[in-house]
Amino acid sequence: MSRPTKHAPERGDARNRLLEAARDTIRAKGFASTSIDDLCKAAEVTKGAFFHNFGSKEALGVEAAEFWARTTADFFVAASYHHHRDALDRVLAYVAFRKTIITENLAESSCLVGTMAQEIYMAFPRIRDACGASIFDHASSLEADIELARCERGITDDWTAESLARYTQTVIQGGFVLAKAGNDPKLARESLTHLERYIRLLFRVAEDER
Repeated sequence: MSRPTKHAPERGDARNRLLEAARDTIRAKGFASTSIDDLCKAAEVTKGAFFHNFGSKEALGVEAAEFWARTTADFFVAASYHHHRDALDRVLAYVAFRKTIITENLAESSCLVGTMAQEIYMAFPRIRDACGASIFDHASSLEADIELARCERGITDDWTAESLARYTQTVIQGGFVLAKAGNDPKLARESLTHLERYIRLLFRVAEDER
């Protein structure tokens, strides 16, 4: 059996190449502006390989969202913010971590599923639902630490760990929109700075604790 090369990858390799190409190209150009030819060129595979693996651009969009969810979950599980002993410190460190991974290249820093959801939520419900699952699943990964922080600090206000976890994603996704509109990643970081202040206010963090 011949070795796979970038010009003749094995079937599984072609699939991963196309998913990685979708991840990068759609974040830069958007779903509608990304053609199958663009994806095949970026992945260095044939159109035949594309249709063998996905059947349609919509099917590729669904699987790209699922691929994003899997790979980013691994990335965040390995992140250092989990190492803090205090639950609230872990939540605040998560926000700080999100700020550090926003680079000057907005396409590389932004969220694939957020980008697609804004564009296709009416036209492609299956892609929208896959994007939603990714965003909401990631939000849910913060809920345990938020709830523990509520208990540890005696917070009984009428908001929930689930709602605050979702709100973190509202700020992050909105920050990306502002950064793209202003062509300035500082706008996304600024949003996260305000999110950190807001969380500290919710948990009544005193000045001497900061």
